Amino acid sequence: MIVIDSASPVPPFEQLRAQLARQIQDHTLAVGTRLPTIRRLAADLGLAVNTVGRAYRELEEAGLIETRGPAGSFVSAAGERGRERASRAAADYAAVIASVGIDTNEAIRIVQAALTKGIAVSPATADPKEA
Repeated sequence: MIVIDSASPVPPFEQLRAQLARQIQDHTLAVGTRLPTIRRLAADLGLAVNTVGRAYRELEEAGLIETRGPAGSFVSAAGERGRERASRAAADYAAVIASVGIDTNEAIRIVQAALTKGIAVSPATADPKEA
């Protein structure tokens, strides 16, 4: 179930993207599951079509879903690569933290702050050259 909080400071497209990504990653939405059409989901959630379209595009860019033309959008088997990518990024981050002498609690606070501010929320918009 997707719930969009209109009072949240997080934009609706990001709320939708994050909830779908979480459902894909925890296998609530299994590989091969057909997602509702953009128009249908927009109507069901009371969102603009462009809002849902943006969330779907970012999920597709992240490899979590794939669009098969008129057949629709489906949960991609490639979604597991996202988890592996995050694991590698975490290992790289841990190495950087160790090399600069930051303690574990501070390192966790840095990650929490980044996630809260939305810095690391949308991998599709991240510039890999900045990493």
